[in-house]
Amino acid sequence: MKKVVILAAENCILSTIASPMDMLLQAGRLWNIAMGEKPNPLFEVKIVTTDGQPITALNNFPVIPACGMRDITDVDLIIVPSQGFFFDVESNAHHQRVSWLTEWYENGADLASICAGAFTLASTGLLDGRKATTHWALANQFRKLFPAVDLRTDLMVTEEDRLYCGGGITADMDLSLFLIEKYYGRERALQGAKCMLVDLDRKSQAPFATFIPNKEHNDEKILYAQKWIEANYKKNFTIESLAAEVSISQRQFNRRFKSASGETALKYLQHVRVEASKVLLVTTRETFEEIAPIVGYENISFFRKIFRNNVGITPLEFRRKFGPI
Repeated sequence: MKKVVILAAENCILSTIASPMDMLLQAGRLWNIAMGEKPNPLFEVKIVTTDGQPITALNNFPVIPACGMRDITDVDLIIVPSQGFFFDVESNAHHQRVSWLTEWYENGADLASICAGAFTLASTGLLDGRKATTHWALANQFRKLFPAVDLRTDLMVTEEDRLYCGGGITADMDLSLFLIEKYYGRERALQGAKCMLVDLDRKSQAPFATFIPNKEHNDEKILYAQKWIEANYKKNFTIESLAAEVSISQRQFNRRFKSASGETALKYLQHVRVEASKVLLVTTRETFEEIAPIVGYENISFFRKIFRNNVGITPLEFRRKFGPI
């Protein structure tokens, strides 16, 4: 039986504590009961806090731990739940958790994070040079704090060197199923998915994401260029002409744009146009062939490819998922 610890902290998202706990505790239980077999639990799960004292979740619900983290003597997996937007990398409690996580990883425990829990996991330095994910809306903040991490917010779950990350809040279920499959095989994960009515193979959070441009930089000319793109994306223009608009050579413009915004100017333009097309797909009944030229693309097949690469699904699939009924 795998021993799992969920490290709760003040202002955690309650569901990212309760959902993985429920999912892991039911593994080997619910399915067996439903099939008329003897329960065979696969995980032992405990909630701990830094000092063993109760914490209050973001919804003001009290969470009572089994013990303090330093009372744990044996663990196979530690899960760090999400703290939403209430993440403080300077707090003493945070530093204590980071130190404890690092010690257990060095002693052979696997570590996992859910949503903003990736900030705590990344603070250990263990994710440097490794793949990780968090909620797409936290990407700019995460990259600023942890530039050495290979952040993949297009993915729902990441895995590298015994370090696991789940994207958004509801990715706690995806991550839990992933871990069940990792430890006990796909059949066990399928049983959990069927009992809890959760899709097992939800791989990408890209369809849910909205492009949030990074404008927290001090390059005024690039900021002007960003705003110019957002105001003029429907027009037919070149990156060379945009560089001339801000009186910078194209080579220097490309370098500065990437450095300031995190994206090339061309990729930035594509993001803006894709976001505009997504709005039209959701709010109108215009066909994609009609939408493409509206947002600046005459080559419809080319734009369809760009859309798929950015969103992870086709325009038709996106409309079916989010558009008008």
